[in-house]
Amino acid sequence: MEKKPNRLAQESSPYLLQHAYNPVHWFPWGPEALQKAQDEQKPILVSIGYAACHWCHVMEHESFEQEEIAQVMNQHFVCIKVDREERPDVDQVYMDAVQAMGVQGGWPLNVFLNPDAKPFYGGTYYPPQTWRQLLQSIAQAYIKSRKELDTSAEQFAQHLNQSELARYGLRESNPAVNAADLEQMFQRLKSRFDLKRGGTGEAPKFPMPSIWRFLLRYYHHSQDPAALEQVNLTLEEIALGGIYDQVGGGFARYSTDPHWLVPHFEKMLYDNAQLISLYAEAYQVTRNDLYRQVVLDTVAFVERELTHPDGGFYSSLDADSEGEEGKFYVFTQAELNGLLGEQAELASHYYNTSAAGNWEHGVNILHRRQTDEAFAADQGLSVEELQERVQHWKDILLQARAQRVRPGLDDKILTSWNALMVTGLTDAYKAFQEPKLLELACTNAHFLLQYLKQGNQLFHNYKAGKATVAGFLEDYALLIQALIGLYQVTFEEKWLKEARLLTQETLTHFFDPQEELFFFTGATGEQLIARKKELFDNVIPASNSVMAMNLHLLGLYFDKDQHSHLSEKMLARVRDLVVQEPSHLANWASLYYLKVQPAAEVAIIGPEAPSFRNLLHQHFLPNVLLAGTKEAGNSGLPLLEDRYAQDGNTTLYVCVQKTCQLPVQTVAAALEQIGTLTKR
Repeated sequence: MEKKPNRLAQESSPYLLQHAYNPVHWFPWGPEALQKAQDEQKPILVSIGYAACHWCHVMEHESFEQEEIAQVMNQHFVCIKVDREERPDVDQVYMDAVQAMGVQGGWPLNVFLNPDAKPFYGGTYYPPQTWRQLLQSIAQAYIKSRKELDTSAEQFAQHLNQSELARYGLRESNPAVNAADLEQMFQRLKSRFDLKRGGTGEAPKFPMPSIWRFLLRYYHHSQDPAALEQVNLTLEEIALGGIYDQVGGGFARYSTDPHWLVPHFEKMLYDNAQLISLYAEAYQVTRNDLYRQVVLDTVAFVERELTHPDGGFYSSLDADSEGEEGKFYVFTQAELNGLLGEQAELASHYYNTSAAGNWEHGVNILHRRQTDEAFAADQGLSVEELQERVQHWKDILLQARAQRVRPGLDDKILTSWNALMVTGLTDAYKAFQEPKLLELACTNAHFLLQYLKQGNQLFHNYKAGKATVAGFLEDYALLIQALIGLYQVTFEEKWLKEARLLTQETLTHFFDPQEELFFFTGATGEQLIARKKELFDNVIPASNSVMAMNLHLLGLYFDKDQHSHLSEKMLARVRDLVVQEPSHLANWASLYYLKVQPAAEVAIIGPEAPSFRNLLHQHFLPNVLLAGTKEAGNSGLPLLEDRYAQDGNTTLYVCVQKTCQLPVQTVAAALEQIGTLTKR
């Protein structure tokens, strides 16, 4: 029987298009579906997921593609499909509701609402028989006990509208900061370290870049070797594990086991962007060549597999291909032998493969247990000789993989995730000075400003020439962060000016003066049943913590006390929670570090300003703010006013809290001044 398309066939989201030929009469989220529920007084089923989600595919196949189940859904409910990546605002509201019901959140997320879009029941994945029974039970309950369900829905709606600050008992505290709090944050994180395999806690293990970036800053401040040891253990274990694609570069979303071996094979842009930043910064601290290789190979993966012809970055690659999770990435021993010939034995030692396989169905996830230095020594090879062979193996295996059926590509472009990649590329450029990295970052920034910005307003998504969803706070916050980063590696003031304009837009349309924090949605956007604020740093940092960091930096660049004070007040609002729960507020913790360790402002004036800047960037200087120009008087930045190149030679001015050192004319002398001032 020929399948008929439903309303999702008109959408651009790859996730919604995956469901376009389900027999379920799906609607996209929007006024048509919500009005239908009102007119017919039917309950609403909202099913939320994303294109790379394995269990979303399973539930689609088991339930949403089945005529019998679809019939029940169509008869009793108005069914709405939501791409959580395209509508994080909708996802946020209903995820919060399901967690308030005592259910651990996750995707697919299936939530039942009354016609006013208020939730009364929800859960995640359901096997088909359970799902059918649940649908019938809720349909009957809605007829027989409508009043009770509406009362319950009203209570959940009230919970959703409670202020996040009130919910967690937060109140404005003393904005003063101290180093003892940083020590307490470290001790709390330390209590959760996995000292054998890196990371924190048990499986499943997520890389959580914000935690390790905070620890690099804490180490810079304290020189406590335990902090750096845990960062290095974690980064090496991840880089050698199966969570990292040993052949093609790039990271999977998380590891299902405690050893970083078996990944959930989906590859997300936001993970790879932030891990590029993390490994680049760790390289600046350690000069570990493994970290350099990981960064460059991951950038190569993004460029090869996630890049739009005009320079935007796509969202993700699916975990599945040909209906099997991980099939694209794994090899049997026979395949390796056939591809690598006489080198297969050494390669199998290197990648820890066997005839029996190290995963299900006799296949192997390629992973390593030794660094190149250790493996080369064991095999009586030089490191250079080993790496030459490894590159040869990778080229062959990558070519072999290219012949396979590829995982599904989610080719929508999201402003927030692209901005994270711009930041990753600029962080990598600081560490490695590879021109290609800066070129990719600038091309992407131009793409975002051309296609996802109208006036001073941002859009969230772009696909097939169209941007359709108004920008969220995460889009503004992460793009402002990226633009500040671009200024730092180019000294082109246009990037800072864009950042300032977008910041003003957030203050006008997203800011809540009562709580001195930002809403996730703009005042002119669609009004859902609750308007949320994002406080907790998850896999992606909270948009409020990123905005607080942006305001801190822009306050310094433009000498704007209002921005600096607002940043302090935002941090003061969550300060107690940051100290008590740093694993959930790690980006806030990094801001706390910047407040404890005031920034050294370094102005560079003269013909060699770009090369001096690049020399400084080779060092990990998390509390240094760089500004520069080749010609004095050629800038509108307060940091560069009344500064000039003495005797025509490039001159560096190092200041902390408006107190300046004598001008110097070498990077070494500036680094000495920075070290003295920031270690007080």
